[in-house]
Amino acid sequence: MAVRRLSRAVVAVAVTAAVAGCGSTTPSTAPLQHSQAAATSRSSTIGATRAAAPGLAKGADAWVAVSVARLWQSPSSPWSVDAPALKAPVRFRAWLRAMSLSQRRALDLRSDTEALMGDRVVVVRLRPRWAKVVVPSQPSQKDSRGYPGWVPRRQLTAAAPAGTGQVATVTTRTAWLRGDDDAARRQTEISFGTDLPVVGTAPGYVRVAVPGGSVRRLPTSAVAVHAPGRPALAASRSALTTTAKSFLGLSYLWGGLSGFGIDCSGLTWLDYRVHGILIPRDALPQSRAGAAVSTRRAGDLVFYADHGVVHHVSMYLGDGWVIHAPHTGDHVRIVAFAAAPLRGEYAGSRRYLD
Repeated sequence: MAVRRLSRAVVAVAVTAAVAGCGSTTPSTAPLQHSQAAATSRSSTIGATRAAAPGLAKGADAWVAVSVARLWQSPSSPWSVDAPALKAPVRFRAWLRAMSLSQRRALDLRSDTEALMGDRVVVVRLRPRWAKVVVPSQPSQKDSRGYPGWVPRRQLTAAAPAGTGQVATVTTRTAWLRGDDDAARRQTEISFGTDLPVVGTAPGYVRVAVPGGSVRRLPTSAVAVHAPGRPALAASRSALTTTAKSFLGLSYLWGGLSGFGIDCSGLTWLDYRVHGILIPRDALPQSRAGAAVSTRRAGDLVFYADHGVVHHVSMYLGDGWVIHAPHTGDHVRIVAFAAAPLRGEYAGSRRYLD
């Protein structure tokens, strides 16, 4: 099958409202643009230990140095309950456990997306403890350079990645980085879709680079090794739906796009991403890109609107079924395409895989 790769063409999408995840709207008229450079923006990495903030510079590249970094709407956005998510190393599961249901629901007031370890970002503003960045691998209507947000400086590094020229992409929901001299010692839990540069192999493991020149190991069963710029997993309709189903039961998390928690457009973005197809990060611009279709096939994206504004996305599985991350308090599940309340909110389908 031919793959429509947004990374190889400029995608202009005029939008009047935009959703981060699956819920609120933010006015915007900025075009969605993406270039070939963004296609390889996550093909390199640094690691999981405490990042060295010195060296960050406005206008320069940096890399995410923790397993998952939340992008906050402003430096004042985090609440006290968010403290574990601001640390380096990040304490992501502790943060999820600490939040009440109401605090999870209020995440849309604080943070709209995430970046995974090794994601390349561009620093656009610096404060003593914070950096405003854009994420080129997450096309956004909010900024033509990539998804914008604030990240604690200690969760970033200016150190350029290194490796053999191959990339290991995590293909299990999460995986543990292990010591290079003691593979039995688990060090950092990282997410599906994380890209790490390969520096060698060992029996049963791939050796990958982490910050400061250190080396860690990942089980070969948890990764796909590939050349930079090539997909970690082959692009086919059956492969897309198989990947989506691997997230069944995962808790919904506003702004989430990891194996720790995920939102509706994070699920579709991450799925397509590991299959080498770059799509917009949020549901509304996802509904404006790709090709409109009236007859759905497996892997197509299905959109839902309230008062004419798209607020939710699912993936069509075939035979009248879709998979989606519904809302806070729920989890990734399969439902009938014709099921209420989604049936009455249907707003069209889009195809990214020809």
